[in-house]
Amino acid sequence: MLRPLIICLALALAAGPAVAQQVAFGGIKADTKAPVEVTAESLQVQQADNTATFNGNVVIGQGAMRLTADKVKVVYAQGDRGRIQSLDATGNVTLVSGKDVAQAESGVYDVASGNVTLKGGVTLTQGQNILTGETMQVNLADGTANVSGRVRSILQPGGN
Repeated sequence: MLRPLIICLALALAAGPAVAQQVAFGGIKADTKAPVEVTAESLQVQQADNTATFNGNVVIGQGAMRLTADKVKVVYAQGDRGRIQSLDATGNVTLVSGKDVAQAESGVYDVASGNVTLKGGVTLTQGQNILTGETMQVNLADGTANVSGRVRSILQPGGN
């Protein structure tokens, strides 16, 4: 059975060069309402601008989703330090959901919407199949992703 990625890519390649490509991501819908857990080597809180910066081997978990990076700046909602607005990740960013793994130079997770935007040398690995581009927008709530910016795919026959 072919995965949705292979079907989507085959249709896109048949139509000509891809500028943007929508793919399935994570195989399951992520729970964007689950608590967000952050671990790191150090933490700096900047109360004046409602942010906190985690440094060193940062791991963020929310349900089955994992985001890792060298540094993550947490931006809290205005007037509500108990609610996270966004997570801005830089350096060796990796997003894992199910068996799918996406890597990039930076990423922003808008917690309220459940959207993650990865930028800079994005590589999405789904089994033996690889999709690359400059930007990838992931909707964790519905398990889809759009890749744009010189999209390239490597499809392995029978690869999952």
